[in-house]
Formats: sequence, structure tokens, C-alpha cells
Amino acid sequence: MSSPAAEYSELKWRCRRGMLELDILLNDYLDRHYATMSHEQGALFSEVLDYPDQVLLDLLLGNMQSSDVRVNSMITEIQKINQP
Repeated sequence: MSSPAAEYSELKWRCRRGMLELDILLNDYLDRHYATMSHEQGALFSEVLDYPDQVLLDLLLGNMQSSDVRVNSMITEIQKINQP
């Protein structure tokens, strides 16, 4: 079992993507919410990070939805970071 600091570092590294837009959205979400994430939320965020960049961007821009309701819920939470 890894320490919270190690888990955070791994997620932070996985937030680094090939698209700046994704880097910003994912890192902002992680920085703001990691301290209060439940284990389940952390696992779901990790699952979202498994998506390819283009699919993840399409999900975050609302161009498509996942067939997994949990993923759609997490995407909505990430989208809220950039809403005024």
C-alpha cells in the first residue's frame, strides 16, 4: 500500500498529457480536490486518466459521453473547475 504522498505524486505525473488543455484541467482538479477525495473518488480519477488524450478531451469538451455513469460524473466535476 502506498503513502498518500506517493499516490498524489503518481496521479500528478499521470495528469501530464500531450495536450496543454488536459494538463491544466486535470492538474487543477487534482490540486483542488486530492486532499478531500475518498478512496473511491481517487480510484475513479485514476480510471479517467487511463483514457487516451483525444477521448478525454472529447469527454471534457462535452463532445461525447462515456457509457459509464461514474465516469460522466467525474468528468462533470472536472469541468466545473473552469466554469466562472
